[in-house]
Amino acid sequence: MSESHHTLHTTEIDAPARVVHDIIADVTRWPVFFAPNIHVEHLEQGERTERIHIWATAGGEVKQWTSRRDLDPQTHTVRFRQEVSAAPVASMDGTWCAKALSASRTRLELHHDFTVVDDAPEHVAWVRAALDGNSDAELAGIKRVAERHDEMDTLMFAFEDTVHIAGEVGDVFDFLHRADLWPQRLPHVTRLDLTEDEPGVQVMAMDTKAADGSVHTTESVRVVRGADRIVYKQTTVPALMTAHTGSWTLVPRDGGVDATSHHTVVVKPEAVEAVLGAGRTVADARAYIHRALSTNSKATLGHAKQYAEERRAA
Repeated sequence: MSESHHTLHTTEIDAPARVVHDIIADVTRWPVFFAPNIHVEHLEQGERTERIHIWATAGGEVKQWTSRRDLDPQTHTVRFRQEVSAAPVASMDGTWCAKALSASRTRLELHHDFTVVDDAPEHVAWVRAALDGNSDAELAGIKRVAERHDEMDTLMFAFEDTVHIAGEVGDVFDFLHRADLWPQRLPHVTRLDLTEDEPGVQVMAMDTKAADGSVHTTESVRVVRGADRIVYKQTTVPALMTAHTGSWTLVPRDGGVDATSHHTVVVKPEAVEAVLGAGRTVADARAYIHRALSTNSKATLGHAKQYAEERRAA
């Protein structure tokens, strides 16, 4: 029998236990709130149980696994068990537990129990290091969001742009998928380095030029979901943002395709005046970010439209 190992990570948060538990319970927002998480999808969802597929960085690599979770809002606990783990993890389960210290302060505990492939000591060391890094980042993310929960409706916002393309879905997808060619295809992309060690998981670093002439460097992980959707998370974001996730989706319509770029952003309030100038507000930052991202997204979709429609005409 494989040896089981245990880790415990904790933090104290100036927020009610219910608020902390609700953040943990809503996995759809994890990629926005937690630095290691790239993308999460529900496979099954009930009132108190769910199965989820997670993509996240761990130990400098992008890993993915499937977990079952049991949620108990009465005790503010969430128990989880990986059904399909990623090597060198052989098995993993654990518990999130938000313990009320007072009406406005919570001790959050994150327990992990795991086994590793072949009981190899180097695998144990790798998993412990990955858990230390990810757990600390997740706890910090929960603490940051929970302590600002009254502000999140202002700091976090989402928007999308859609362009109808009289072309084939496959051609539009090819344009969006082949991001390595964007410096040749898109005027606002001045540099892009892309690696795809695992099919469908792209890691890229990109320099983009904004309308005001400024150049922004971002790093992202993209997950290709079939031939009509690409989701991504920026793992290095511009100074005005705490987080930025997005997707490209393609829907056939009227003999062509509706191509949509979706963005979800969290503003970094302490950076607003440093970046935009004294007296500028979060509302100014939202408008600035919306304009910059929308401009680049529409430009990308416009070039994808030209590419796909020219191919159809030919």
